[in-house]
Amino acid sequence: MFPFREYHEDGALMSYGPNLKEVSRRLATYVDRILKGVKPADLPIEQISTYELVIDLRTARTVGVTVPPDLVMRADEVIR
Repeated sequence: MFPFREYHEDGALMSYGPNLKEVSRRLATYVDRILKGVKPADLPIEQISTYELVIDLRTARTVGVTVPPDLVMRADEVIR
């Protein structure tokens, strides 16, 4: 289990965490506002509200793990 979907390129079985591309976009808006003169202390703290579950069934077959069908159905992305 890994926190980011990017680990699937290296053969991760599952990941559950925020989408790094979306986090980067949100971060860019903060940087933009700071560069325009807003004090960092005046910016609101944002919490990630969306997490992604990605399951790699190829890796599951390779290591001999059976992923329950109901978990596969809940995944945001399934790599077959």
